[in-house]
Amino acid sequence: MYFLRRGWAELKNEVFVLPSRTAVLAWALALLVLPYVYGDPYVLRIVTLTCLFAMFAASWDLLAGYTGQVNFGHALFFGAGAYASALVSLKFGVTPWVTVWIGALVATGFGVVVGYLCLRLRGSYLSLATLAFPLIALGLLFAFPDFSGGELGVSGLRRLATTVTANYYVAVLAMLAVVFGLWLIADSKFGLVLHAIRDDEVAARASGINTPRYKLTVFAVSAFAAGLAGALFAHYIRVAGPSTLETALSFQVVIWGIFGGVATIYGPVAAVFILYPLTEWLGSFKAFGELRLLIFAVIVLLVLLFMPRGLSPWVRDRIETACPRCKQRNRAWRSACRLCGAALQSLRYRPR
Repeated sequence: MYFLRRGWAELKNEVFVLPSRTAVLAWALALLVLPYVYGDPYVLRIVTLTCLFAMFAASWDLLAGYTGQVNFGHALFFGAGAYASALVSLKFGVTPWVTVWIGALVATGFGVVVGYLCLRLRGSYLSLATLAFPLIALGLLFAFPDFSGGELGVSGLRRLATTVTANYYVAVLAMLAVVFGLWLIADSKFGLVLHAIRDDEVAARASGINTPRYKLTVFAVSAFAAGLAGALFAHYIRVAGPSTLETALSFQVVIWGIFGGVATIYGPVAAVFILYPLTEWLGSFKAFGELRLLIFAVIVLLVLLFMPRGLSPWVRDRIETACPRCKQRNRAWRSACRLCGAALQSLRYRPR
């Protein structure tokens, strides 16, 4: 009974006080009950893949949004996790429940290497340098086709679970754990240091912050999350192929991040849950079969044109407002701050 009262108090005082937090809770609960409400296998498959790509997008946002290390080769970590888990599972007969963690650790190793090699680079130089690593990895895979499967990749993998619903819950629970874990990291003191590095790395170093150590750490954490997503993806579709390392996937995650809103964690996740099912749904119509990518591009351009900070920050600014005194966020329709009681400026008159 004590835990129920404590849990209700936390929900009432920390979650239900803000519309954005209430929406996140409703979204998480909807994912958990979806198979019982609408258990169509095709829908569950789309949502499962959406969850895996949401993990991938959130990992990119921690690196690019919070630290300013815009990675154009983020697919390297996704593909490293997929290939490492697939090869260990096939070559040594290890259960996928173990190999997915091996894939995530291998991707972490790649993240440390890439981060170390790119420590002195910033801006466009860093982005172009990271773009080369997936291409190098693809070249190595094609050079040893007997080991990696070449252009066909590695197939015949075992899934983590035998039923559609069980695989769905594996993806959903993994995504919720990774996304909320990354959000906690970004909202901690570690996240504040990442903000400082992004805004002015020279000033951060002058203040005594060991910026190379923090940049290596965030590369490793981001790579771990992306590698775990790649390993789960490979075992779900039962194939680890060159598509997991393609440049198109790296640019896709950049689009998700910018569309949803960088430095938010939840923004890229929301973008994936909007754009990926939308493109799949449009592809089911013959009339849109050839035009779905064009429609996708138009939607992205419209969002970037009218919502330059991304979709999620734009929506949040319409339903919440920050207190001018204590900086705590409140419902937009409140006239006084819920914590300090200061008068809140209406969104209608907020300067742009």
